[in-house]
Amino acid sequence: MRTLLLDLTRWDLCLDAAGDIACATDPYQVAQDVASAIRTFRGECFYDTTLGIPYWQAVLSQLPPASFIRSELVKAALTVPNVAAASVTQLVLNDRQVTGEIDVTDTSGNTQTAAF
Repeated sequence: MRTLLLDLTRWDLCLDAAGDIACATDPYQVAQDVASAIRTFRGECFYDTTLGIPYWQAVLSQLPPASFIRSELVKAALTVPNVAAASVTQLVLNDRQVTGEIDVTDTSGNTQTAAF
């Protein structure tokens, strides 16, 4: 499946040199898909409300232990096709914001870092 390439600062669609909507390619595509999965709030996807992180239910409303958040981030990353392993390398919990980085290894052995 193809993934539309997103601008890193605005998380919006990008155009290619011909002015067409650009598509991401592997291995970057996997990292971008992981970042999207991590940015998804549970219940946000109308076609599958089980996808995403329980931000409203368990993260932003009560600030659980960092280990719980790391676990949820890794679970979300592993839902992305072709992801073999994921490890949160940086996690910052600041003023109801969750940011950080996750290293993702795909089934071909490529490792990419995805920011969230």
